[in-house]
Amino acid sequence: MVFGLLRAKSQANLSYEESKRMAENGSDKDRADLASRTDLRPELLYYLSQDPSSEVRRRIAANEQTPRQADLILARDKDEQVRAQLATKVAELTKKEDKDDQEKVQRFVEETLEVLAKDQTTQVRQILAEALKSVADAPPQVIQSLARDVEDVVACPVLEFSPLLSDEDLLDIIASSAASARLCAISRRDQVGERVSDAIVQRDDRKAIAELLANDSAQIREETLDALIDGSEAETSWQKPLVERPVLPAKAVRKLASLVAESLLEKLKKRDDIDKATADAVAKEVRRRMNEGQVEEAAPKVSDEDEARKLFKENALNSEVIGDAILAGRRDFVRHALALRAKVEVDLVDRILKGHSAKGITALCWRAGCSMRMSLRLQTHMGGIPPNKTLHARNGVEFPLSPEEMQWQLDFFASLAE
Repeated sequence: MVFGLLRAKSQANLSYEESKRMAENGSDKDRADLASRTDLRPELLYYLSQDPSSEVRRRIAANEQTPRQADLILARDKDEQVRAQLATKVAELTKKEDKDDQEKVQRFVEETLEVLAKDQTTQVRQILAEALKSVADAPPQVIQSLARDVEDVVACPVLEFSPLLSDEDLLDIIASSAASARLCAISRRDQVGERVSDAIVQRDDRKAIAELLANDSAQIREETLDALIDGSEAETSWQKPLVERPVLPAKAVRKLASLVAESLLEKLKKRDDIDKATADAVAKEVRRRMNEGQVEEAAPKVSDEDEARKLFKENALNSEVIGDAILAGRRDFVRHALALRAKVEVDLVDRILKGHSAKGITALCWRAGCSMRMSLRLQTHMGGIPPNKTLHARNGVEFPLSPEEMQWQLDFFASLAE
């Protein structure tokens, strides 16, 4: 009875003795409410960090007033959600840390981040990576660990945005990683240097090179650019970003004029950074094509649905193709691709994606014969599900739901149309 009365005082001041009695003998609800308070004495917050209730520990993990020594304990908590909540909080606190904070406090924060950066659960590390990816004062050793993580969803945000990675770090990662997603992330960095650009091109990853060419701030040596222009004759997806680069040597413009499609040739003509001789050379190429009957109307664009159907018919609509489309933001293509593979209507795919349901998306991937890795990518990129709410694989690869549970999810979303 006394604790029910104390609960009513949850928004009012509690004496130290009242708080202590609640922490020691209160109900789960009383202790959870207590753990959310910002006026609690540090020793009580520390005490509650070892509470038997995971809900109490989750609230302590989220409480900014929790002593850093308690955070370090929570970083090794058995409950994944406690650690995920802690990762979000500590990363945010790192952004706000006062430069004059005591060295001991900073040490606890860094040690907590180091523990979380090695967490066995991908979700925890992913939350940490997303929160620290642009933080200039993040502990360098934590950034190095995240940048080399085994999971792309952890490494890629840091590789793309972290200002703490040097060219030497990036070159080492490029040399040791064959993962296309990581090369693409590095290619999108602000102010990619020439040595890093060369290393990316040498890996001969078509998607990463396309990202590099589309990055206006990337520095690319003229010799490397020449080689890419030659390669664009076969890899036509490079031609558009090449034509649209902010600065192109006259030699590059002339060479591109002999390769690109009509629509891109018009863009070359309109560049305002080419001299008269180069402009005349481009115009001459236009006339030559017209005289030889090479200027044709552009072929009608194939719709995403038609492209998906064609690939499906050719048995080429595999997980890699769909995964690339997810990363490229090709929502319509992904919708139709999943519908074809899962043998369901596109409307059902839409309801699941718009439902922001991690379980529903996982069930859809299962039905489509895709992996949990694909499910995680779909959850975060197209399902609008924040990292701390995503559903992860069991034992690294297994679906965390039973076939019966996943079929129930599909039936549930199907019933919403009725």
